[in-house]
Amino acid sequence: MVSVGDSSSSRSPLGRNICTQGSASTAKNDRHTTGRSMRTIRSNFYQNDDSSCSFTSSVPQRSGCVSENLTESVIDMRLGQLASKSNAKSVKSDSETEGFLDISQAFSDFSACSSDISGELQRLATLPLPENALVNESGNGAVCEPEPCQGFLQRENFSTEIIESISPEDLQPTVKICIDGLQSPSIAVKRSAAAKLRLLAKNRVDNRELIGESGAIPALTSLLRNTDPWTQEHAVTALLNLSLFEANKDRIINAGAIKSLVYVLKTGTETSKQNAACALLSLALIEENKASIGACGAIPPLVSLLINGSNRGKKDALTTLYKLCSATQNKERAVSAGAVRPLVGMVGEQGTGMEEKAMVVLSSLAGIEEGREAIVEEGGIAALVEAIEDGSTKGKEFAVLTLLQLCADSIRNRGLLVREGGIPPLVALSQTGSAKAKHKAETLLRYLRESRQEPLCSSP
Repeated sequence: MVSVGDSSSSRSPLGRNICTQGSASTAKNDRHTTGRSMRTIRSNFYQNDDSSCSFTSSVPQRSGCVSENLTESVIDMRLGQLASKSNAKSVKSDSETEGFLDISQAFSDFSACSSDISGELQRLATLPLPENALVNESGNGAVCEPEPCQGFLQRENFSTEIIESISPEDLQPTVKICIDGLQSPSIAVKRSAAAKLRLLAKNRVDNRELIGESGAIPALTSLLRNTDPWTQEHAVTALLNLSLFEANKDRIINAGAIKSLVYVLKTGTETSKQNAACALLSLALIEENKASIGACGAIPPLVSLLINGSNRGKKDALTTLYKLCSATQNKERAVSAGAVRPLVGMVGEQGTGMEEKAMVVLSSLAGIEEGREAIVEEGGIAALVEAIEDGSTKGKEFAVLTLLQLCADSIRNRGLLVREGGIPPLVALSQTGSAKAKHKAETLLRYLRESRQEPLCSSP
């Protein structure tokens, strides 16, 4: 999502990956990731996210600062005081997030997809920033006002190390300060408060619960429409992290966040769009939310992200579209929004890591008549035949499944499949493929034999 670079901060190097264990050995291993994109190490989060560190201490007097006087140094000073009084002891982190994206047997069956998206939902990237300004990541040159006290964001690593070692009871006053900061008239204070909550919600389930119960979600939701792109980005990422706690999903929905997340999908930075897509995916894990998300206009900007996004953005869009398209109305919306053409194109892009995901979404869209017609019209049969010839084992399974859906009730489509040279690769698949692929290939070949005497271009 965002590359981690060196920081000019004198307290701690920004590029260091933040772990969820407080041991010295883990910290030493983490230093090897300096300067790398957080995306290159997403697979390690499932191994490292099992536990977190918590320290107990007495709670000092609550700060009397109001939001107008809030600065990052106040928060960091407060955290430093708490950390200096703490005694270490490890606690087991809730493991329910580990299984967060068991999306469906078909989609999570191949690890490339499920691990990609689960890593996206687990990680929180820090931002490499110049000393005095924040520059719009999209390259438009927009410069945001400097952070007070040399930039709170430039000291995120320092704060993270402290946060990881403080108990939720000690953090409650700090959470209150951050929530007050979200309502400050200062954009810089709002940005810093959202960034702090983003960090707090990064790894620890107890922190997510505390922040949600403290009333942060409505204030964060209002920042999704903030004109400062970095404030918006911190807010959407904070909501994404908070959504991993089940009770917070309802709080986010009740705060009216769906339409604002769709707004971020349309207007945000690349990172904001990716995290908005993931937040919608998280909310869509509750079945009744799928229709609401589709009705609020999420499908067209997801298709736009699928077409114009980075590789990461395309994968996030694919996964979110798949989850949403289990609802029939959302299938229709996806077809109307033009999702089929880019999906068919991705099927032919071998080696991108997206061809299998694209076939899974196409298989979902093939569940409605409009979807089948669009797939055929966009050259999907030829692309799927090619996938059977040259694709991976899993890709061949998805390809033959989708062809079965296209040809089961259409003599015309069977004729098109024969015309595209589908019989030889299907015969080969019926002999050498996986058990699932063999069965589907044999069924499809039987359909082709049954219709051999029918006019190739007739329809049922």
